[in-house]
Amino acid sequence: MVAKIGSKAPNLKISKWVQGLSTNIDKEKDNVVLVEVFQVNCPGCFLYGIPQAIDIYTKYHKEGVTVLGMATAFEDFGKNTLQNLELLLLKGEVIGETLKALGQYGQSVSENILPYKIPFPVGMDSLVKETGMINQERITDFIDANVPDFNSYDEHSKAEIIERIEQNLKSKEHSAETFEEYALRGTPSSILIDKKGILRDVTFGQNDLLEEKIQNLLNE
Repeated sequence: MVAKIGSKAPNLKISKWVQGLSTNIDKEKDNVVLVEVFQVNCPGCFLYGIPQAIDIYTKYHKEGVTVLGMATAFEDFGKNTLQNLELLLLKGEVIGETLKALGQYGQSVSENILPYKIPFPVGMDSLVKETGMINQERITDFIDANVPDFNSYDEHSKAEIIERIEQNLKSKEHSAETFEEYALRGTPSSILIDKKGILRDVTFGQNDLLEEKIQNLLNE
């Protein structure tokens, strides 16, 4: 089942906590929880998503906000790996498009090293090898998350959409469990959970309202 706004937030399916103590959403009750979801080979994650999460951590981690990082993989499976996440967190090494983009956009990168530190716990999403079996439930969940106006299309268009979704799902090497359960559309993504463990917001891409949303949850 896909996680729903306003319902209890399911725990993250973490295969390994690479940095920080092992924790999860159910262990952080009474705190507002921000989960910053990224891929190791994702320029936008390192230019916008992670720096914003670090800023939130710096300002609010003593005020009742828990920030967790979760690396995932929905593409580039050869680069978005646990091994490369470990290189990032243990040695600061960045790779691929991330490395290229940091250099292009004025970040000082010396010897492939990330120019800032990630201060909060970071784990790796659980990746499950795809079998190629695509059922109706998976297609429906994908439609609900990504094509909210699906029912407004005519029958021919609906059939085309379903066919594209089936081909997309069949082409995937792995399924990232948390990424799928929260019906994320890409990275960077932010997941916000309130003090009672209720999922309150899921945002894909640059999130200009993130700090305001966190302040509102702290004041509840």
